[in-house]
Formats: sequence, structure tokens, C-alpha cells
Amino acid sequence: MSSATPSDTSATSTTSATVSASAHRPASPPAGTESTLAPDPFGGPPVGVVRTFHPRRGRLSPQQQDAIERLWPTYGLPVDGKPRDPAALFGNGGPVVLEIGFGMGEATAAMAEAEPGVNILATDIHTPGIGNLLHLIEARGLGNVRIAEGDAVVLLTEMLPADSLAGIRVFFPDPWPKSRHHKRRLIRPGFAALAASRLAPGGTLHCATDWAPYAAWMLEVLEAEPALANTAGPGGGYVPRPDRRPMTRFERQGLAKGHEVADLIFRRV
Repeated sequence: MSSATPSDTSATSTTSATVSASAHRPASPPAGTESTLAPDPFGGPPVGVVRTFHPRRGRLSPQQQDAIERLWPTYGLPVDGKPRDPAALFGNGGPVVLEIGFGMGEATAAMAEAEPGVNILATDIHTPGIGNLLHLIEARGLGNVRIAEGDAVVLLTEMLPADSLAGIRVFFPDPWPKSRHHKRRLIRPGFAALAASRLAPGGTLHCATDWAPYAAWMLEVLEAEPALANTAGPGGGYVPRPDRRPMTRFERQGLAKGHEVADLIFRRV
């Protein structure tokens, strides 16, 4: 995969768990990727039925192990299907943004530090990444981050109420490049509708990918969702990378390979 992976309850933690900012895709798909969707591009099992991620396990460093053991009870949230009040998780009335897949957590920590008034609920299943983000939370004194370990679709479907999120971020999900695996892509009509239903009016869904065919796919999916409007304007397409989205290690790797990065920001209408 090219970056952070949507979460999966099949993995458990030990306790439960300089590229220029102007490097972005142009405002329209490149030649040959205007539509990669045929004949029934979005057919397949409903969201939540088919796995949209690779399980990601790894060996914990002593620092990550220590962070999980000490900090998970304070900052961790198991994805157990029990309804939750997002505001209650943070103990304040600030806006809550859900980040699906955070890798090792460096970008999450940077965004949380830059916007202390925004609460970030970050979800993943990569145990070393969870340990690393917990360490960063403590080291940087980040009181506005909570970590959910488990399947992001379950979190959205069963645990978070409608109209409760100020934003949803999906940065560099697995592109599942083979045609037979396209049904496993997270960004599909069912997910777009689910995400829109959990956003408050005016809330944003921000996706980014360095895989051009997936960028075109995302654009077509999201523009087809009636509850979402493209912030790129009347011409549609992609937006420049916002300054608030840090450059990630995976993004640098993709750019080094000649990939172009697409950012898509859609607003709940």
C-alpha cells in the first residue's frame, strides 16, 4: 500500500492496542484516467462486507510497547460497536475530525499540534503505529488526539452518530490497483454515502492518493454522491494540497517514484 491503511479488528494491540508543497495533481485527471470504471464499476459487496485493507502487524519497539501499556487506557478506544458521543471522548465541545489510517502517526501529531482546537479521532490497526502515535501524544502534550483500534467502517456505522463529525480524512488508502480487487477500495459509493451521513452540514471529506487511476475513481465516486459537493468549484477536479496536510513519508516515496498526488475535498451539503 502507499500509506496509512483503514482499520481492521482482526489485529489487536498488547492491551486489547523536502518535497515542495506545490507538488500536487492538476485540476483534472491525466489522459487515459478520465474514467477507469466499466461496465459496473462500483458493483460488489456492500461496504463493511468486503475487506478494504491489508492486516498490518509488526514488532513493537520498547518505546512503542511502553506507550501502549501506559497510555492506551487514557487515549485508546476499542472499536467494539458501542455507540459513542465524539464530544465526550475529548471532554470539550470542539470539532471532531475522523482520520482513517494514520500509519506511524507523524502527520496526525503534526496536524493536532498545528490545530489544538480541533479534536482528532485517529483510527488504524497497525500496532507499532498505535504505539508510536501514543508516544507522540505524550511527547508533544497533545490533548486533542484519541486513537480507535479497529475497523473504520464499524466505527462509522455503529459507533458514531449522524451529523457528528466536522471532517473525515482518508490519506493514501490502499489503491488496490488490480482490476479484480477494485471492489476492495474503501472509497466506493456505499462508503461515500456513509461518510456524508456522519458529517455535519458543512463538514468535509478530504481524500488524498498518489495513484492516478484511484484518484480518477475517487473523483467519480464522490461527485456522484448527492450529499457531497466538490470544493474545487464549478469545474470540479482536484484541489492543491492544503498546507494543513503535512507531507508524509509515503507521499515522499510516491513522488520520488514519479507519482502525482491528488487531493480531493468534498463538503457535506
